[in-house]
Amino acid sequence: MASLSHSPANLGLGSLGSGPQLLDLPQEPAADGAARHRLPRQSRSGGSLLGVTAMAAGLGATGLATAGTAAAATVAQPPAPAPALSVPDTASDHVLATDPGLTLTARIQQQADGERTTAEESARLAAAQGAEAKRAVQQAEAQAAAERARLGTLRLPVGDYTLTAESAQAGSHWTRPHPGLDFAARVGTPVTAIGAGTVTAAGWSGAHGYRVIQTLPDGTEIWYCHLSAVSAVSGQVAAGTQLGRVGATGSSHGLRPDSAAPGPRLHLEVRPAGGAPVDPLAWLHSHGLQP
Repeated sequence: MASLSHSPANLGLGSLGSGPQLLDLPQEPAADGAARHRLPRQSRSGGSLLGVTAMAAGLGATGLATAGTAAAATVAQPPAPAPALSVPDTASDHVLATDPGLTLTARIQQQADGERTTAEESARLAAAQGAEAKRAVQQAEAQAAAERARLGTLRLPVGDYTLTAESAQAGSHWTRPHPGLDFAARVGTPVTAIGAGTVTAAGWSGAHGYRVIQTLPDGTEIWYCHLSAVSAVSGQVAAGTQLGRVGATGSSHGLRPDSAAPGPRLHLEVRPAGGAPVDPLAWLHSHGLQP
Protein backbone atom coordinates (compact mmCIF):
# COMPACT_ATOMS: atom_id res chain seq x y z
CA MET A 1 0.00 0.00 0.00
CA ALA A 2 1.24 3.46 -0.84
CA SER A 3 1.71 5.91 2.08
CA LEU A 4 -0.36 9.12 2.45
CA SER A 5 1.34 12.39 1.95
CA HIS A 6 0.52 15.25 4.45
CA SER A 7 2.10 18.00 2.45
CA PRO A 8 0.12 21.17 1.90
CA ALA A 9 -0.27 20.36 -1.68
CA ASN A 10 -1.77 17.07 -0.88
CA LEU A 11 -3.98 18.48 1.93
CA GLY A 12 -5.30 21.22 -0.29
CA LEU A 13 -4.40 24.08 2.11
CA GLY A 14 -3.52 26.44 -0.67
CA SER A 15 -7.08 27.64 -0.91
CA LEU A 16 -8.36 28.14 2.64
CA GLY A 17 -11.40 30.16 1.78
CA SER A 18 -12.87 27.60 -0.63
CA GLY A 19 -15.53 25.05 0.15
CA PRO A 20 -14.89 21.38 0.86
CA GLN A 21 -12.23 19.84 -1.35
CA LEU A 22 -11.39 16.28 -2.24
CA LEU A 23 -8.21 14.78 -0.99
CA ASP A 24 -5.87 13.66 -3.66
CA LEU A 25 -5.39 10.18 -2.46
CA PRO A 26 -3.90 7.56 -4.70
CA GLN A 27 -6.46 5.21 -5.85
CA GLU A 28 -5.96 1.68 -4.83
CA PRO A 29 -7.73 -1.01 -6.49
CA ALA A 30 -10.51 -2.33 -4.46
CA ALA A 31 -10.63 -5.83 -3.47
CA ASP A 32 -13.31 -6.38 -5.96
CA GLY A 33 -11.20 -4.73 -8.65
CA ALA A 34 -13.16 -1.45 -8.72
CA ALA A 35 -11.46 1.86 -8.07
CA ARG A 36 -12.18 3.61 -4.70
CA HIS A 37 -13.92 6.94 -4.69
CA ARG A 38 -12.13 9.96 -3.21
CA LEU A 39 -13.42 11.11 0.20
CA PRO A 40 -14.23 14.79 0.71
CA ARG A 41 -11.65 16.46 2.95
CA GLN A 42 -12.74 18.58 5.96
CA SER A 43 -12.39 22.24 5.19
CA ARG A 44 -10.76 24.67 7.60
CA SER A 45 -13.90 26.73 7.39
CA GLY A 46 -15.48 24.32 9.80
CA GLY A 47 -12.68 25.00 12.23
CA SER A 48 -13.19 28.69 11.72
CA LEU A 49 -16.89 28.30 12.50
CA LEU A 50 -16.02 26.47 15.66
CA GLY A 51 -13.56 29.23 16.57
CA VAL A 52 -16.15 31.95 16.06
CA THR A 53 -18.64 29.98 18.12
CA ALA A 54 -16.10 29.59 20.89
CA MET A 55 -15.24 33.30 20.74
CA ALA A 56 -18.93 34.25 20.94
CA ALA A 57 -19.36 31.92 23.85
CA GLY A 58 -16.36 33.51 25.54
CA LEU A 59 -17.65 37.02 24.93
CA GLY A 60 -21.03 35.95 26.20
CA ALA A 61 -19.46 34.59 29.32
CA THR A 62 -17.51 37.84 29.76
CA GLY A 63 -20.66 39.86 29.27
CA LEU A 64 -22.52 37.74 31.79
CA ALA A 65 -19.67 38.15 34.22
CA THR A 66 -19.69 41.94 33.72
CA ALA A 67 -23.46 42.09 34.09
CA GLY A 68 -23.22 39.98 37.20
CA THR A 69 -20.61 42.34 38.64
CA ALA A 70 -22.77 45.38 37.81
CA ALA A 71 -25.80 43.70 39.34
CA ALA A 72 -23.77 42.87 42.44
CA ALA A 73 -22.61 46.50 42.65
CA THR A 74 -26.17 47.66 42.22
CA VAL A 75 -27.37 45.35 44.95
CA ALA A 76 -24.53 46.46 47.22
CA GLN A 77 -25.62 50.12 47.03
CA PRO A 78 -28.58 51.03 49.27
CA PRO A 79 -31.65 52.20 47.36
CA ALA A 80 -32.45 55.94 47.35
CA PRO A 81 -35.11 56.90 49.88
CA ALA A 82 -38.55 57.47 48.45
CA PRO A 83 -39.90 61.06 48.64
CA ALA A 84 -41.99 61.77 51.72
CA LEU A 85 -45.69 61.90 51.09
CA SER A 86 -48.16 63.90 53.13
CA VAL A 87 -50.76 61.40 54.17
CA PRO A 88 -53.75 62.57 56.18
CA ASP A 89 -53.87 61.14 59.62
CA THR A 90 -57.09 59.27 59.24
CA ALA A 91 -56.23 56.96 62.08
CA SER A 92 -56.71 59.66 64.75
CA ASP A 93 -59.94 60.78 63.10
CA HIS A 94 -61.12 57.17 63.11
CA VAL A 95 -60.24 56.86 66.78
CA LEU A 96 -62.14 60.05 67.60
CA ALA A 97 -65.09 58.89 65.53
CA THR A 98 -65.24 55.52 67.26
CA ASP A 99 -64.53 56.80 70.81
CA PRO A 100 -67.25 59.20 72.09
CA GLY A 101 -65.14 60.06 75.12
CA LEU A 102 -62.24 61.27 73.02
CA THR A 103 -64.63 63.18 70.77
CA LEU A 104 -66.17 64.97 73.76
CA THR A 105 -62.72 65.74 75.16
CA ALA A 106 -61.63 67.18 71.81
CA ARG A 107 -64.73 69.37 71.63
CA ILE A 108 -64.22 70.62 75.18
CA GLN A 109 -60.60 71.42 74.36
CA GLN A 110 -61.64 73.31 71.22
CA GLN A 111 -64.22 75.29 73.19
CA ALA A 112 -61.66 76.11 75.87
CA ASP A 113 -59.17 77.24 73.23
CA GLY A 114 -61.83 79.42 71.60
CA GLU A 115 -62.80 80.99 74.92
CA ARG A 116 -59.18 81.63 75.80
CA THR A 117 -58.61 83.26 72.43
CA THR A 118 -61.72 85.43 72.88
CA ALA A 119 -60.60 86.45 76.36
CA GLU A 120 -57.13 87.34 75.13
CA GLU A 121 -58.59 89.39 72.27
CA SER A 122 -60.95 91.20 74.66
CA ALA A 123 -58.07 91.97 77.01
CA ARG A 124 -56.01 93.26 74.10
CA LEU A 125 -58.83 95.51 72.92
CA ALA A 126 -59.44 96.79 76.45
CA ALA A 127 -55.76 97.58 76.86
CA ALA A 128 -55.71 99.37 73.51
CA GLN A 129 -58.81 101.39 74.42
CA GLY A 130 -57.32 102.26 77.80
CA ALA A 131 -54.10 103.39 76.17
CA GLU A 132 -56.07 105.45 73.65
CA ALA A 133 -58.09 107.10 76.41
CA LYS A 134 -54.91 107.86 78.33
CA ARG A 135 -53.33 109.38 75.24
CA ALA A 136 -56.46 111.51 74.71
CA VAL A 137 -56.29 112.82 78.28
CA GLN A 138 -52.59 113.54 77.94
CA GLN A 139 -53.18 115.29 74.64
CA ALA A 140 -55.95 117.43 76.14
CA GLU A 141 -53.74 118.33 79.07
CA ALA A 142 -50.89 119.19 76.73
CA GLN A 143 -53.18 121.39 74.64
CA ALA A 144 -54.49 123.16 77.74
CA ALA A 145 -50.94 123.71 78.96
CA ALA A 146 -49.94 125.06 75.55
CA GLU A 147 -52.95 127.37 75.57
CA ARG A 148 -52.14 128.61 79.06
CA ALA A 149 -48.56 129.21 77.97
CA ARG A 150 -49.78 131.09 74.92
CA LEU A 151 -52.26 133.17 76.93
CA GLY A 152 -49.81 133.78 79.72
CA THR A 153 -50.84 134.34 83.32
CA LEU A 154 -54.59 134.74 83.75
CA ARG A 155 -56.37 136.41 86.65
CA LEU A 156 -59.90 137.17 87.83
CA PRO A 157 -61.34 140.46 86.55
CA VAL A 158 -62.41 141.92 89.95
CA GLY A 159 -60.99 141.64 93.45
CA ASP A 160 -63.98 141.87 95.81
CA TYR A 161 -67.12 140.26 94.44
CA THR A 162 -69.96 137.76 94.89
CA LEU A 163 -71.23 135.48 92.18
CA THR A 164 -74.93 136.20 91.71
CA ALA A 165 -75.86 134.68 88.35
CA GLU A 166 -74.13 131.89 86.51
CA SER A 167 -74.25 130.88 82.86
CA ALA A 168 -77.47 129.20 81.63
CA GLN A 169 -79.21 130.06 84.90
CA ALA A 170 -83.01 129.99 84.62
CA GLY A 171 -86.03 130.38 86.88
CA SER A 172 -89.08 132.52 87.54
CA HIS A 173 -87.01 135.70 87.20
CA TRP A 174 -85.54 134.81 83.80
CA THR A 175 -87.11 134.74 80.36
CA ARG A 176 -84.14 132.93 78.78
CA PRO A 177 -80.93 131.29 79.97
CA HIS A 178 -78.32 133.68 81.30
CA PRO A 179 -75.41 133.85 78.79
CA GLY A 180 -72.63 134.88 81.18
CA LEU A 181 -71.32 135.10 84.74
CA ASP A 182 -72.18 138.03 87.08
CA PHE A 183 -69.66 139.32 89.61
CA ALA A 184 -71.61 141.56 92.03
CA ALA A 185 -69.42 144.35 93.48
CA ARG A 186 -69.57 147.93 94.60
CA VAL A 187 -69.94 150.61 91.96
CA GLY A 188 -66.56 151.85 90.83
CA THR A 189 -64.69 148.64 91.62
CA PRO A 190 -61.86 148.33 89.07
CA VAL A 191 -62.38 145.82 86.25
CA THR A 192 -59.10 144.47 84.90
CA ALA A 193 -58.08 142.40 81.89
CA ILE A 194 -58.13 138.66 82.50
CA GLY A 195 -55.03 138.15 80.35
CA ALA A 196 -52.88 139.82 77.75
CA GLY A 197 -54.70 140.72 74.56
CA THR A 198 -56.11 143.45 72.41
CA VAL A 199 -59.06 145.76 73.11
CA THR A 200 -61.06 145.51 69.89
CA ALA A 201 -64.22 147.37 70.94
CA ALA A 202 -65.25 149.71 73.76
CA GLY A 203 -68.32 151.95 74.35
CA TRP A 204 -72.07 151.89 74.75
CA SER A 205 -73.79 148.64 73.66
CA GLY A 206 -77.52 148.94 74.48
CA ALA A 207 -78.65 146.20 76.86
CA HIS A 208 -75.01 145.46 77.72
CA GLY A 209 -74.52 149.05 78.89
CA TYR A 210 -70.96 150.20 78.64
CA ARG A 211 -68.96 147.29 77.30
CA VAL A 212 -65.31 146.48 76.56
CA ILE A 213 -64.39 143.58 74.25
CA GLN A 214 -60.92 142.11 74.61
CA THR A 215 -59.54 139.51 72.13
CA LEU A 216 -57.04 137.04 73.56
CA PRO A 217 -54.14 135.62 71.49
CA ASP A 218 -56.09 132.42 70.72
CA GLY A 219 -59.01 134.41 69.27
CA THR A 220 -61.30 134.12 72.30
CA GLU A 221 -63.34 137.25 73.00
CA ILE A 222 -63.97 138.41 76.58
CA TRP A 223 -66.93 140.76 77.06
CA TYR A 224 -66.91 143.06 80.10
CA CYS A 225 -70.44 144.49 80.40
CA HIS A 226 -72.62 146.91 82.55
CA LEU A 227 -69.62 149.10 83.30
CA SER A 228 -70.02 152.51 84.85
CA ALA A 229 -66.91 153.81 83.06
CA VAL A 230 -64.51 152.70 80.33
CA SER A 231 -60.75 153.09 80.85
CA ALA A 232 -59.23 151.40 77.75
CA VAL A 233 -60.78 151.87 74.34
CA SER A 234 -58.28 150.11 71.98
CA GLY A 235 -54.86 148.59 71.61
CA GLN A 236 -52.72 146.00 73.34
CA VAL A 237 -53.19 145.45 77.05
CA ALA A 238 -51.40 143.23 79.56
CA ALA A 239 -53.04 140.98 82.11
CA GLY A 240 -54.30 143.08 85.02
CA THR A 241 -54.65 146.29 82.98
CA GLN A 242 -57.71 148.28 84.11
CA LEU A 243 -60.40 148.31 81.44
CA GLY A 244 -63.24 150.07 83.33
CA ARG A 245 -65.28 150.11 86.55
CA VAL A 246 -68.18 148.10 87.89
CA GLY A 247 -71.59 149.66 87.21
CA ALA A 248 -75.27 148.92 86.54
CA THR A 249 -75.73 150.37 83.06
CA GLY A 250 -77.92 148.70 80.45
CA SER A 251 -80.34 145.93 81.42
CA SER A 252 -79.95 142.42 82.77
CA HIS A 253 -79.95 139.76 80.05
CA GLY A 254 -83.03 137.55 80.32
CA LEU A 255 -84.34 139.11 83.54
CA ARG A 256 -88.11 139.50 83.69
CA PRO A 257 -89.29 143.16 83.74
CA ASP A 258 -91.19 142.67 86.98
CA SER A 259 -88.15 141.30 88.74
CA ALA A 260 -86.08 143.46 91.01
CA ALA A 261 -83.29 145.24 89.18
CA PRO A 262 -79.94 143.70 89.98
CA GLY A 263 -77.34 145.82 91.71
CA PRO A 264 -73.98 146.85 90.31
CA ARG A 265 -72.10 143.95 88.78
CA LEU A 266 -69.68 142.87 86.11
CA HIS A 267 -71.38 140.72 83.49
CA LEU A 268 -68.63 138.54 81.95
CA GLU A 269 -69.07 136.59 78.70
CA VAL A 270 -66.58 134.23 77.01
CA ARG A 271 -66.94 133.73 73.24
CA PRO A 272 -64.37 131.42 71.57
CA ALA A 273 -63.36 132.78 68.15
CA GLY A 274 -65.97 135.52 68.60
CA GLY A 275 -68.83 133.03 68.29
CA ALA A 276 -71.60 131.90 70.66
CA PRO A 277 -70.96 132.30 74.39
CA VAL A 278 -69.81 129.37 76.52
CA ASP A 279 -69.97 128.85 80.27
CA PRO A 280 -67.47 131.37 81.73
CA LEU A 281 -67.15 129.42 84.98
CA ALA A 282 -66.04 126.24 83.20
CA TRP A 283 -63.70 128.21 80.99
CA LEU A 284 -62.08 129.90 84.01
CA HIS A 285 -61.70 126.51 85.70
CA SER A 286 -60.00 125.07 82.63
CA HIS A 287 -57.42 127.84 82.89
CA GLY A 288 -56.69 127.32 86.57
CA LEU A 289 -58.93 130.06 87.96
CA GLN A 290 -61.41 129.37 90.79
CA PRO A 291 -63.96 132.22 91.17
